[in-house]
Amino acid sequence: MKRLLFVCLGNICRSPLAEAIFRHKCRERSEHFVVDSAGLGHWHEGEPADPRTIEVARRFGIEVPSIARQVRPDDLSRFDLLLAMDRENRRGLLGMGADPDRVRLIRSFDPDLRNAPEHRLDVPDPYLGGPEGFVEVYHMLDAACEGLLDELRAQPSEKS
Repeated sequence: MKRLLFVCLGNICRSPLAEAIFRHKCRERSEHFVVDSAGLGHWHEGEPADPRTIEVARRFGIEVPSIARQVRPDDLSRFDLLLAMDRENRRGLLGMGADPDRVRLIRSFDPDLRNAPEHRLDVPDPYLGGPEGFVEVYHMLDAACEGLLDELRAQPSEKS
């Protein structure tokens, strides 16, 4: 079973939203993956997602139950795919020693962005903005999670 870790800076906005969207899509399709999210920083450890993240997810019928945590060194080998929200998060993961083959920008899975320049693949951090930024991020992550799930479903199953 594939293990996926969604990663952003503080684990209260983008990565818990991506985790929740992906889990929701998996439930709808009866797909099973090990899914978690974490942040590169420790500032929000133990806190629920930002209230604006929770609100925008609820608008689309999705619950965000995760509690913020920091990326741990063992996460780098425990997860098959480390899904960074932006290039800075990817650099942080690689700086921790993550295998470059396991680190991907989440929006690289958005079918509409397959040939886009890398700078267009960043999911902006909505933390310092208003609620409209969270809606924009939701739509970006929804498309990316759909593409991610499609790609994972198309891969041959690994035998234990």
